[in-house]
Amino acid sequence: MGETISLRDLFQVLRKRLWLIALITIIAATISAVISFFVLTPVYETNTQILVNEAKSEQQLYNAGSVQTNVQLISTYNDIIKSPAILDKVIDKLNLDSSPKALSGQIQVTSSENSQVAQITVQDTNAKRATEIANATVSVFQKEVPKIMNVDNVSILSKADLAASKSPIKPKPILNIIIALVVGLMVGIGLSFLLEYLDNTMKTEQDIENILELPVMGVITNIKDVPKATNVQRPDMTARVPQRGETFGS
Repeated sequence: MGETISLRDLFQVLRKRLWLIALITIIAATISAVISFFVLTPVYETNTQILVNEAKSEQQLYNAGSVQTNVQLISTYNDIIKSPAILDKVIDKLNLDSSPKALSGQIQVTSSENSQVAQITVQDTNAKRATEIANATVSVFQKEVPKIMNVDNVSILSKADLAASKSPIKPKPILNIIIALVVGLMVGIGLSFLLEYLDNTMKTEQDIENILELPVMGVITNIKDVPKATNVQRPDMTARVPQRGETFGS
């Protein structure tokens, strides 16, 4: 016979091991909070923007082909910005203790589709250093790109601001704690059902019926010890030897 589990049985399992679920959830949240606040190093982010656009005279009319060329150049400029030709000079300028490859991993260059604006985002464990890297990168790139590409069509739209990057972007302690609570709750519930599944002891008459597939004819209840009575006179069972001339019962 297939064993069926009702919704009531599931709730009984959860109620039975509610302490285990709560304990695992609290431990997971505590560990997440300790790691987020005291172990992980905060990371700060700042960004700056550049515009890829050739300088035009007042008499020069708008040229759609030129705009499209500038848009296509942004993909090339994205690679140049993260190249050693630019980052080596940034490292020398700021006297950074880093390699071009490591610094490239901190820089991300993005641009919207069909846009002449590129955004340079820098992440670092120090907010001030992140701001300096972002500003130095666009400054060096603007200076070096005419030598590399033989074009002068890059201008800086906005510089990185230290005040805007005072708050770290990661870790996010509150989010980490919430995730830990959910994961701890799921682990606690899963472990509760696993322990219940592995528990093969018989606790009720229903368990006996399910295993033996036989009806239970009777149940013996627990008999508690009867407390001893107090102030009860017991009969004198002491034997007495009859004297000479006496008979039993006289």
